[in-house]
Amino acid sequence: MEQQADGRCRVAIERVSPEIDCGRFAIKRVAGETVVVEADVFADGHDQVACRVLYRQSNKELQSAPMMPLGNDRWRGKFTVSNLGRYEYTVEGWIDRFQSWRSALEKRIAAGQDFHLDLLAGAELVESAASRASDRDAAALRHWAQRFRENKAGAPGTAFPRDKELLDLMQRYPERSFASRYGKQLTVFVDREKARFSTWYEVFPRSCSPEAGRHGTFLDLETWLPYIASMGFDVLYLPPIHPVGRAFRRGKNNSAEAQSEDVGSPWAIGSAEGGHKSIHPQLGTLEDFRRLITKAGEHGLEIAVDLAFQCSPDHPYVKEHPQWFRVRPDGSIQYAENPPKKYQDIYPLDFENAGWQALWEELKSIFLFWIDQGVRVFRVDNPHTKSFSFWERVIGEIKEIHPDVLFLAEAFTRPHVMHRLAKLGFSQSYTYFAWRNTKQELTEYFTELTQTDVQDYMRPNLWPNTPDILPEYLQVGGRAAFMVRLILAATLGASYGIYGPAFELCENVAMQPGSEEYLNSEKYELKNRNLNSQASLKDLISRINRIRKENSALQSNRSLHIHQTDNPSLICYSKATDDFANVIVVVVNLDSSHTQAGRVHLDLAAIGLDDSHAFQVHDLLGDGKYLWQGSKNYVELIPESLPAHILHLRRWVRTERDFDYYL
Repeated sequence: MEQQADGRCRVAIERVSPEIDCGRFAIKRVAGETVVVEADVFADGHDQVACRVLYRQSNKELQSAPMMPLGNDRWRGKFTVSNLGRYEYTVEGWIDRFQSWRSALEKRIAAGQDFHLDLLAGAELVESAASRASDRDAAALRHWAQRFRENKAGAPGTAFPRDKELLDLMQRYPERSFASRYGKQLTVFVDREKARFSTWYEVFPRSCSPEAGRHGTFLDLETWLPYIASMGFDVLYLPPIHPVGRAFRRGKNNSAEAQSEDVGSPWAIGSAEGGHKSIHPQLGTLEDFRRLITKAGEHGLEIAVDLAFQCSPDHPYVKEHPQWFRVRPDGSIQYAENPPKKYQDIYPLDFENAGWQALWEELKSIFLFWIDQGVRVFRVDNPHTKSFSFWERVIGEIKEIHPDVLFLAEAFTRPHVMHRLAKLGFSQSYTYFAWRNTKQELTEYFTELTQTDVQDYMRPNLWPNTPDILPEYLQVGGRAAFMVRLILAATLGASYGIYGPAFELCENVAMQPGSEEYLNSEKYELKNRNLNSQASLKDLISRINRIRKENSALQSNRSLHIHQTDNPSLICYSKATDDFANVIVVVVNLDSSHTQAGRVHLDLAAIGLDDSHAFQVHDLLGDGKYLWQGSKNYVELIPESLPAHILHLRRWVRTERDFDYYL
């Protein structure tokens, strides 16, 4: 039988936040961030209540932080998460008998009534606190109790119950015998900073050869590291680096008939040379890969590898574990399909097979193998086509022993599925950004991502292009379109990435009208590009990434605020640090073909200003400086030259000697 709660616990605790799906999932933070907790805390009758947040890192000593009233029985407290890993938190509330007593006493005094017995009752409360206090504080409390007893009705000392020293002492040693505790232990998982703020560059190592037509190697990729680092990226993401299957290999432009020289898709994983724990022989050796990780680190780059849990027909798993795949009625293994498309070069794994436990352990061992090689960041291909339960288990178990490992979910699917993957533990998530182009679309989507409870579990990673996605906006908008989408991705999101060098070289030719597939896609052939092309956006990318690193406001999403404009082709938004020491206002011309002008209507409170002071904005892109006054200010943006302002706000200050300067 369930034990009955103590009926003397009178405090109710409701609507605790943040709380994801009734506490089913953990919220996310990075080390050093603050968790702000709110709750409705109240009791029957007229007694006053007090409450606190209780928190601890798993299995460590419980700590507490006070909660302050916000009004209407809503309370707020906060605590800082300093270490990686899992924390627990909840809310505790109790009747604050001293504050209740003090409130009643003040009313009695104001009414001119006798309060001698009230002082004696107060003395008892203070002496009770003394019994819980340290020696020094206990002596001080007993002294206060004595003063209460010696006071007589009408004496001038009746104001002393308001004394700050006494209040501090009583709050330090409250009576919590009948405290109520929220019925759930909520959790927060703490990642390292790169989970919140990261800048990704995707490159196919096999296309890094200086010689056209020769398969690139990890050693060739090493020569690219200074170029990639010079643009300000900190994560170098590699598509699958495993042996590529030969059976049903795809040819150029995804042709079903491959020629002898075709290299196939790196996502068709596995051959006689090995599977998911092997390196494609033409890329190099495992030792070469470990060397690449070291060399990348010397340039401030962290290697992220792609894990795609699918197999080519040549993968060793197909022979060794045929039960891990679905079998069609004719006895053949089911290949990947998205009717009418057929992908005979890929066999999906069956997460419901009778030997599912062995499969799950093997897939977990793949992560652990690459972690042992030095990898700490994984981009996971199509996680939405695998079991939810698998991801919850494997990510949880890996983070238990390697809390610094990060997982990016590459899932372009239905919203509920994408959100579920984030809740299950993925550190970052791809988004719908590639298909959000208008001011209204961007406003609605990023309000959802950053101003609702989504912000507590889903960290967006914005990609204007990928090897699979060449959006129509980039196809038709020319070079200016690439600039627009770069600036939006880099400033709307604290984490973003580009598929390069296709992006900086503005490659925008699609397979056919209405398609988002690249013509002559790098997924199926080697590329040889001129990284020093005059048309490259590398200088703009470098400048934008430098701005991101120098302005902490851009390194988080929580402060994103959309401001009004009188031209729908202009979008304006800001980000700011909590103390407004760093404020960035961004204005972007969404029309990549025409000059657009209009007024922005700034919400001054959102950027820490008021109407009474002028302020300077310094355009970190174009280097112009403008003196703005009030909320309405004029902008004009020419897409061919620079389609946006990234404005650093500087406040106007006047000293006593009338010397003016900007903060």
